[in-house]
Amino acid sequence: MTAASVGSPEFAGKETLSDSASTELDRIIVSIAKQKRAWAETNCQQRVEMLDALILSLGSAANEWVELSCKAKGHTPNTPASGEEWLTGPTLVARNLRLVKETILQIAKTGTPKLPATPTTLGNGQVVAQTFPTSLYDKLLFKDITAEVWMDPDVTLNSLNGTMAVHYADDAIREGSSCLILGAGNVSSIGPMDAIYKLFVESQVVILKMNPVNDYLTDPYKIALAPLIEAGYLAIVKGGAAAGKFLCEHESIDEIHITGSDKTHDAIVFGPGAEGEDRKKRRDPICVKRVTSELGNVSPLIIIPGVWTASEIAFQAENVASTLVNNAGFNCNATRVLVTHEAWPQRDAFLAALKKTFAKIPTRRAYYPGAMDRHATFVKNRDVSQTDNTKDDALPWTIVHNVDANDVDEMCFTTEAFCSLMAETAIKANSVSAYIEQAVEFANERLWGTLNAGIIVKPKSLQQTEIASSLNSAITDLRYGTVAVNHWPGLNFGLCSTTWGAFPGHPNHDIRSGSGVVHNTYMFDRAQKTVLRGPFKPFPKPVWFATHRRTHKIGKALYRFESAPSLMRLPSVLLNALG
Repeated sequence: MTAASVGSPEFAGKETLSDSASTELDRIIVSIAKQKRAWAETNCQQRVEMLDALILSLGSAANEWVELSCKAKGHTPNTPASGEEWLTGPTLVARNLRLVKETILQIAKTGTPKLPATPTTLGNGQVVAQTFPTSLYDKLLFKDITAEVWMDPDVTLNSLNGTMAVHYADDAIREGSSCLILGAGNVSSIGPMDAIYKLFVESQVVILKMNPVNDYLTDPYKIALAPLIEAGYLAIVKGGAAAGKFLCEHESIDEIHITGSDKTHDAIVFGPGAEGEDRKKRRDPICVKRVTSELGNVSPLIIIPGVWTASEIAFQAENVASTLVNNAGFNCNATRVLVTHEAWPQRDAFLAALKKTFAKIPTRRAYYPGAMDRHATFVKNRDVSQTDNTKDDALPWTIVHNVDANDVDEMCFTTEAFCSLMAETAIKANSVSAYIEQAVEFANERLWGTLNAGIIVKPKSLQQTEIASSLNSAITDLRYGTVAVNHWPGLNFGLCSTTWGAFPGHPNHDIRSGSGVVHNTYMFDRAQKTVLRGPFKPFPKPVWFATHRRTHKIGKALYRFESAPSLMRLPSVLLNALG
């Protein structure tokens, strides 16, 4: 399949690095690399103390972090849209730090992370570990939402503990290693959380290179992560393609992690241009270091037909719209292809409700490079519906209609739009069960990427045994790192206790959505995917909905709560959730 992700500026370029810049980068790399054994040998108590210090230092940076993010993305302060920057920035980092700390405390006590529930096996023998909710607080804040990590098929219940916290095992290699992280330019928590994962789960020292798109966050990051920087275990640097190339090729960098584009990955592993393409075809990499990555996705959302009430149609229209609106559509987990059954009697009513919902949501600044050109390419000579847009720097919410599901060369299926646009396609099938089976095959075989997929189904539809069985098969058969039922797969990104990454097994010459996972605070080493489930129409309205009126209030309240959960901090979160 011809495929492309456009979530990151190109790694290759004509930019050159000055002698002074290369000298300074070399000094930083060598300095960090010298600390890799010292970090690998730190004990659990030392790491807990470091995490406590990080939670405090994050508080010193949080306000500036959010203010700068809002300014760059065009959000007016103290509006619901500005609340996204709290939720997807400092709040997620605080949760991540806290959950890692709780895991390490358990490792110190018993030698292994303590799971929220006893692992089980599926009918096919695959081991499943529930990883959300992690606490009573999670149950209160995310009512009836659950998530579980499915392990690789050859992991057994008896061997599960051996796949957890392997870098903390008594016989773990203590020489240490260094990791270069090429940071993401879209969601502000990605870079810090990638660093947390590499440091505290994989026991690596880290150099985080800022993405030029959001390097305005360099100073807040340095304040938030100051304890690690001052101890010499982390460095944060800026620079473009030339700096990235220098860092990747440096002999003291042992591993590389990238969140961004498959093109950038391939330029690192095989080299740029025609020569790199030739090396890729010959499977002859120039970089033999371990490279982990999260590289985007053409994310499907499969709607299982049922009899929906008018209020349910309206609610699900808000649900689906929110999966695109968040971060102006610059998310690797934004819905890109909406999949419906052609014979669903309510298909037209749902699409009309979706267009109506988009029309109510203000457009947002198209801040990510190339968005205007990408959008123009996708809508050219198409049957599209677009919202009114009065802002020169914004793009309309856009649906590309009636895309042919049988067109193997369709750009909407092979290329990640990475802007405010989704496509919709209808699949012909003689029954709902046949439709589900064909929709899964379509997602697995036609759409580029394996990062995340969503399914929406009304519980009443599952009273039909055949549909319930087809849904279970769909969840099992979808080859995606996250499969979410009734909620945006992006929610899984924020749970932290789950895994986030591509479905495993992609070789470097066909990397798709990447290799490896992050977040994963229970420290599984052999995870296959995360399955998230939630209610069809929850109350109150989820805070990540673009139509929530109090996102800006709950964002900051939830940050305080995730930093230090307590009963005193809970009412503010719950009251503001009623938006």
